[in-house]
Amino acid sequence: MAMDTLPASDQRRLDELYEYIDTQSKTFIGYPCSQQFDYTPLFRFLNYPINNVGDPYAPSSYRVNTKEIEREVIQWFAELTHADEKGYWGYVTNGGTEGNLYGLYLARELLASGMVYYSEHTHYSVSKNLRLLQMPNIMIRTLSSGEIDYEDLYETIRIHRDRPPIIFTNVGTTMQQGVDDIPRITSMVHELAIPQFYIHCDAALGGMILPFIANAPTWDFSAGIDSLSISGHKFIGSPIPCGIVLAQKRHVDRIARSIEYVGTLDTTITGSRNGITPLFLWYAIRKYGIEGFRRMAQQCIATAEYAVEAFERIGIQAWRNPFSVTVVFPKPLDTVQKKWQIAVQGQIGHIITMQHVTRSMIDELVADIEAASVGEPVK
Repeated sequence: MAMDTLPASDQRRLDELYEYIDTQSKTFIGYPCSQQFDYTPLFRFLNYPINNVGDPYAPSSYRVNTKEIEREVIQWFAELTHADEKGYWGYVTNGGTEGNLYGLYLARELLASGMVYYSEHTHYSVSKNLRLLQMPNIMIRTLSSGEIDYEDLYETIRIHRDRPPIIFTNVGTTMQQGVDDIPRITSMVHELAIPQFYIHCDAALGGMILPFIANAPTWDFSAGIDSLSISGHKFIGSPIPCGIVLAQKRHVDRIARSIEYVGTLDTTITGSRNGITPLFLWYAIRKYGIEGFRRMAQQCIATAEYAVEAFERIGIQAWRNPFSVTVVFPKPLDTVQKKWQIAVQGQIGHIITMQHVTRSMIDELVADIEAASVGEPVK
């Protein structure tokens, strides 16, 4: 029997919503999500209830899944981030918040008396995760770059050295894309002669940029971390938020539980998991490869450099961290902020030069800022 058609009023509402989103996408410059993707060949998979329930490495009685594809995605990221060839585990998440929650969850299960340290520029969701997990924590000051204040971290860990440190690090803070010096942090903990510690790395955006930039800082498993999270809908691009989490397998093995109902292991945060997003990530990885992503990263860096110069030409002090696609500048007027969807915090704003951000968009933004500063309307 044919399905009933949508009422005309509802169809108009969808059409209007589409037009609204299409219009807003043309001035989408303040958030780290690429719009440069095309997954049309995968649309046929939307006809099925694909569900990657449970552990991606364990079979399940729910066989309408893409777990094999998911494993290939995780393997690619493991190689990219120098994880131990036989000692890693991971899965495709619904985004960075879940990946960070998982890393903290692992740390809590491994170090029950641990103390979490994270910088004041860490993503807002982390403090929420800490409340959910009921983990004791201390916020550390940050440097002007957005990096964690290493002296404050050292002294705070030293004062609380009776508790194993769980250090939450950032490879690209939210507002300034500051990158914590993880080798320095690792050395610091060893210098304090602390036998047990855990380092999680939030590499939501930077994890897909630094690997493709020459002379970028060391930040991944080669630096001694225990787990990391990278977003998929940011640099890679996806119509559905997603990401990956990677961890040392020996840690995950300690929390795994067998679930008879679905015939698989319970090792992830959620039970049912998205089976479509692994397809998106796999498709992009196969389509672009290392060289394609390298070209994208270099393009984004070049656009960020152009943006700093464009701001400076009209007397605005803009800056960016090395290897960063985030351009920081004084908080713009509300009219500019609203039109360009610019993220602000305190007295600063930023734009993020993802793949879809062009130099003509930068020029138009700068012209709007200049016009607004003399009282002219922003169109």
